[in-house]
Amino acid sequence: MILGLVAVCAPLGDTCLSRGMTHVPAITLAHPGTLIAAVFTPWIALGIALLIGFFASYLTALSWADLTFVLPATAFGNVIVALLSKFWLHEQISMQRWAGIALITVGVGFVAQGPAVTERHAIDVVAQAAAIEEEHVG
Repeated sequence: MILGLVAVCAPLGDTCLSRGMTHVPAITLAHPGTLIAAVFTPWIALGIALLIGFFASYLTALSWADLTFVLPATAFGNVIVALLSKFWLHEQISMQRWAGIALITVGVGFVAQGPAVTERHAIDVVAQAAAIEEEHVG
């Protein structure tokens, strides 16, 4: 479930940010007030909230799995971003981009075949869980 949140929250957040930014004037460093005002628009605020959800899920996943297992879950977000961009934001996506997304997805499939945690990390997680349990009991 946590990896699902990792894979979904980031693309939804990014898509909401993109949608919100289409209704905001161009932002420049010379006018930082525009950036502050943009943060409080509904789509951008929702996008930020979703990205905070992504980050919390990502940290949670990293607490029990290796980076090389968790990071590919974020790569699947490329597919979700492309679909949301195409059907919700009505963006044109070239065949080259679709091919790139397909290659990323295939690559993620190869990486996902490995274990979620290295053997040493799994031993550490079990030891930490035992120590926490001992604290609560004793």
